Amino acid sequence: MRDGAPYTSPYLAGVGVGIVLLLSFVLMGRGLGASGAFSSVVTAAVETAAPQHAAGNAFYARYVGDGAVSPLNDWLVFEIIGVVIGGLVSGLLAGRVRWTTEHGPGITSRRRLVYAFVGGAAMGIGAKLARGCTSGLGLTGGATLSVGSWLFVVAAFAGAYAAAPLLRRTWR
Repeated sequence: MRDGAPYTSPYLAGVGVGIVLLLSFVLMGRGLGASGAFSSVVTAAVETAAPQHAAGNAFYARYVGDGAVSPLNDWLVFEIIGVVIGGLVSGLLAGRVRWTTEHGPGITSRRRLVYAFVGGAAMGIGAKLARGCTSGLGLTGGATLSVGSWLFVVAAFAGAYAAAPLLRRTWR
């Protein structure tokens, strides 16, 4: 066990995510996801900084409506804000919040941060190319029994298991 309170059971956490997903379908009429929130925020920023570019761009046109764009019009933005606040509160209550970079002895903090940034950027680009993020594909698509989503989940787990032996040396 690490510092702070013990981690929540992954089974209990999975049931909690399932309940939240069900409630999002019932209350909002759609599932969970994250990449749409970032698209809304970026579109609002581009609309503010360069309205002509936003109006003439096919990507932004999907998000620009009636001339007024606000990320507050997208409930996914509030979902992401809630995830960040909920994670912070959970970490504070469990005594796990500290300013540190976790890494294995075979890697420096700087290299770990570079890898994290590159991996996050690759995931963001992949989410836009796939027209959805892992939470949207894995959770929402899986819950609606989408064949493409189930293929994605199998491929993601297979890729993670294949990469684990290659990346394990950085944690030893």
